[in-house]
Amino acid sequence: MAKLAPATLNQAVDDILRFSHTKKGHPKRRFAESVELQVNLKNYDTQKDKRFSGSIKLPRLARPRYRVCVIADAFHEEQAEKFGVAHLSVEDLKKLNKNKKLVKKMCRTADAFLASDSLIKTIPRIVGPHMNRAGKFPTAISQGDDLVAKVDEIKSTIKFQLKKVLCMGVCVGHVEMSGDDLRLNITLAINFLVSLLKKNWQNLKSVHIKSTMGKPHRIY
Repeated sequence: MAKLAPATLNQAVDDILRFSHTKKGHPKRRFAESVELQVNLKNYDTQKDKRFSGSIKLPRLARPRYRVCVIADAFHEEQAEKFGVAHLSVEDLKKLNKNKKLVKKMCRTADAFLASDSLIKTIPRIVGPHMNRAGKFPTAISQGDDLVAKVDEIKSTIKFQLKKVLCMGVCVGHVEMSGDDLRLNITLAINFLVSLLKKNWQNLKSVHIKSTMGKPHRIY
């Protein structure tokens, strides 16, 4: 079974981190560049073969600037205000009046949504089908859940999904992480993807990692 060569991965991660920082170790840019895993598959027929889909929570926070908003009942509204988490109330949703443009505009304010489990079933009635169509339908959160931990879980969860093309990209970290944390996320992400493939490593054509402003580095 083929595996990632540790030396190749180490070199690629070191190069990405070195390119994104000055000699004194400061970030070159005013934003934290993301590190993306870019995968090309082979021996897959997207028309005939079963399309896979799977999500995994990475061990280190992958997307700290990923915006999460809570559609909150009174309990979660209090929690969200306490911990500085963006939130909306049912009244805020009702003001949209199921207007497609207004709901789309709201969806663009966050990368993902959570919703109090007491409200989750009422959301389609209030905003119509537009959140679902935008791929932003909220994940339920109960009063027993830790709101901050739930937000961090969403920021660290990545999804692999085979669509009509044999290439895919997911964010696995950022350049302000340590090399060890970045390698840990990358290794876990690739091993998880391989577990979804019908012939495991034999379906991987190539794997690259790339920072937002950097060049791609082939690791497989």
